[in-house]
Amino acid sequence: MKYNVYGIGNALVDVQAQVTDELVKHTGFAKGVMTLVEDQQQRSVLQSIEGLPLHRCAGGSAANTVVAVADFGGQAAFCGKVGPDEMGSFFLSDLQQLGLNMEVSPAVQGSTGTCAVLITPDAQRTMLTNLGVATALTPEDINEDIIRQSQYVYIEGYLLTGDSTKAAAYHAIELAERHNVKIAFTASDPFLVNLLRDEIWQLVKGPVDLFFCNQEEAQSLTGKQNATECAHEIHKHVENAVITLGPKGSLLMHAGEAITIAAVEVNAIDTTGAGDMFAGGLLYGITNEMTWEQAGQLASHSAARVVAQLGARLQQKFTTSELQELQIGTPLG
Repeated sequence: MKYNVYGIGNALVDVQAQVTDELVKHTGFAKGVMTLVEDQQQRSVLQSIEGLPLHRCAGGSAANTVVAVADFGGQAAFCGKVGPDEMGSFFLSDLQQLGLNMEVSPAVQGSTGTCAVLITPDAQRTMLTNLGVATALTPEDINEDIIRQSQYVYIEGYLLTGDSTKAAAYHAIELAERHNVKIAFTASDPFLVNLLRDEIWQLVKGPVDLFFCNQEEAQSLTGKQNATECAHEIHKHVENAVITLGPKGSLLMHAGEAITIAAVEVNAIDTTGAGDMFAGGLLYGITNEMTWEQAGQLASHSAARVVAQLGARLQQKFTTSELQELQIGTPLG
């Protein structure tokens, strides 16, 4: 296989800034969650952080995950939609510099999607997302040849919120099944599970081989409160399941077995992209000859490393020796 993972999701440029609680309150949006905003609302938010130190990178849930796969030394590709503007050019350049394959689809009129990530002193991130032309992703944008050459297709749940993007996601699933490529799906957000619970269950019980969610999403999906009970209920219907538990670590369900992965203690300053990084670490591990427990350890360490810094990209990348230590079961220092 040429690619470990082919990610499909909303192409967004993340614009991150450390801000005060007062600034977040002034925006009028709920703190600590993701909110979809209109063009004018996003322009207002971006204007409010002008003059602050900003960090910009190609983002979006699936993009963050495949970037992580590439950072570990894996081969990854991404499918998303950007506009013919400076933000779109930046997104493409950023991914290409990392060695990711992202084909340029025919341009559509409109602005590239952006996500303003407002990080408060308690490490909470308030994400204000304007999808822009990301919503124009269509089944025709999905590359069947890349799917055929991939071990996993990774689909973000956010795609289910739009007619065109949903059609693209289901077309990718259909092609993956046709070519016997495994399908990974992430729930993306508790609000999405609450909105589309039955549809997500159908995917979990049907074509999905690996399901990612956090504890709140698992509780919403199953109606159970205990994380272990949630994990076992989900695993009744899907071959592999992952529930991240924040500072309590994570639970992996594989081959009928529950694998407990401890959290790595760290001083968290920005939780942006922690779940995406965890998924990237796990996907890299299981597609590069790690056991599920070893891959879980890599995912846990990588998520801890990313929340101890600003931004969803690893500033301190894992060395070859660190990856080898995880493969032989040596705890990282």
